[in-house]
Amino acid sequence: MDDPRLQAEGEVSLARLALDDGDVTHAAEHVAAALVFEPGLPEAHELLARLSGAPDGGAGLFPMEEPVFLGTVLARAHLLAARGEHAEALDLLVSAQAHEMGGRWAHVPWVLDPELASRIDPDTLCSLIGSLAAVMPDPLPEGEREPLAPYVQLVRHAVRLYPDHPMLLWAGSMLVRRAGEPGEAAGLAERSYRLEPSMQAAIAAGYAYRNLERWPEAERALVRALEHDPGNLYLHTDIGELLHRAGRLDDGLAWVERALRRDPAHESAFPTARGMRFERDGDVRHLVELANYLREHPGNEHADSVLAVHSAPRDWLGRAPAASEAVVNLLYQVLEKAGDAPATGEAFLSAPEPPSALLAFARVLPGYSIEIQDVPAPDARLTVPEVFEKGAVRSVGRRVWHFEGTRAVPVVPPPSPEAARAVAALAESPWRHLPGAYDQAVRLSALPLDDLLGVLVHPPECPFDRPEVWPQWLRQVQAWACFGIAHHRPDQPWAESDRRRVLIDLAYGPEDWITEAALAALVATAWVNPEARGDVAELVGWRFMAAAEAATTRPVTILDSLRALVLATPDMHPDLRRLAAPAPAPPPERPRSRWRRLFRRR
Repeated sequence: MDDPRLQAEGEVSLARLALDDGDVTHAAEHVAAALVFEPGLPEAHELLARLSGAPDGGAGLFPMEEPVFLGTVLARAHLLAARGEHAEALDLLVSAQAHEMGGRWAHVPWVLDPELASRIDPDTLCSLIGSLAAVMPDPLPEGEREPLAPYVQLVRHAVRLYPDHPMLLWAGSMLVRRAGEPGEAAGLAERSYRLEPSMQAAIAAGYAYRNLERWPEAERALVRALEHDPGNLYLHTDIGELLHRAGRLDDGLAWVERALRRDPAHESAFPTARGMRFERDGDVRHLVELANYLREHPGNEHADSVLAVHSAPRDWLGRAPAASEAVVNLLYQVLEKAGDAPATGEAFLSAPEPPSALLAFARVLPGYSIEIQDVPAPDARLTVPEVFEKGAVRSVGRRVWHFEGTRAVPVVPPPSPEAARAVAALAESPWRHLPGAYDQAVRLSALPLDDLLGVLVHPPECPFDRPEVWPQWLRQVQAWACFGIAHHRPDQPWAESDRRRVLIDLAYGPEDWITEAALAALVATAWVNPEARGDVAELVGWRFMAAAEAATTRPVTILDSLRALVLATPDMHPDLRRLAAPAPAPPPERPRSRWRRLFRRR
């Protein structure tokens, strides 16, 4: 039943039986289903022709009543085309394509017919081509272009038939560009502009040159488009983004800021400017401003996309960072050498490492034993107030680990199966950005606090059949559990809340991956709750300083992660941001000769 053609043939068989019984309604339903499985199946189209000629047949068998079935749209389109109503038929097919872009809905004889373009008024054709182009990705991934090939051919036939129709040329340019033919698209747009200069033709040319990475021509075309509408702030933003892609960030930002001087909250320019500014100086303040804007304009998909794009590659903004502990590196080495064979052995660590790292190791390699040889000061097993005299936190009440010598043992019971499944469902993917993670974690708000604490040290099984991903899986689980804790008792004011107290206890407890996860939840809270920002900046800052002081006498494996959290925290003190920022890379060595330049590493 996984074969679409077999499923379509089954539906055709049922349609024939229904038709033999005189039940045209049920026959029509089965034919419509067959067309969804196999749009070009000849037997389905033969039955459709029989239904068209039946006494109670015709397009009325496929009513467009909401909610309408996709197969009903396809069947009605084919019946209308058979009656010569090609414009309405193509309109329906385009709507089906927009609904499910990967369907081969247009791979049918009447669409592939080179004469189709002559059967539709060119202005109507322009409208249909433009409406499809508007919902296509730009460009379509190469492996997804084949279903759209009939529309590209339709454009080519139409252009040959109406070579002097300016609107058809630029509308066709938009479609073929998205279908992966930017060179052809540029030619169509330029022809359109020569015939009748217009903003649309210039924009189409600019985008085609952009996809070709012919930056000067793209810039000239978009500036030419702006001459037709000087107040168009979307075009200002597009030019800025184009120059940015061309490697001219400052020039691009100048264009976007020109738009902001006219409209400081413009829905396109504001997000783009914040993203560019963040890329220029790395100051998270720009992304926080964008998150503030997104809360006030929740439907702005461009703002959400810009925030996601700039968050994705940054530790804690878009993902939990990779583990760097020696025991995790050992885990990878053992797995690489052992292959599928069970691994046993004994290893020695010169100092304690985060209990969660040892937990991940034990889950993957239960036959290995780890011995810790020394405990340098300050003792990583103790809470921060016990080893760090300064700071805003003077005591830690709640703990999830207890140490028996150097061995960490969970002190909270395992979570309920329902809670484990709920956290695991979120942990399978990274988050788009911190505000998005906070919002998604509201799904965990109804879980008991004890369950969320239990997940931290009794993680659910990893759903991926690759043991080497266990460390990252555990880090994701712990992050999402702490994001869930950030929603515990949301009715309580932040300063006196249980959720704040619990996250502080976890963050200032023994040095662990849970420390990072709890701080990440505090930072996410600060992103969405401006009233918490000063408090969170102080908590994150002091925890980082405690780790930095400890690192002067012993390794602190989570220090780089804490640096990333400092840089991600809204309203963090500038001195701490400078302390946490990575050291600037040394300038590249000046090449001594032409040969050195030719053979430099990329």
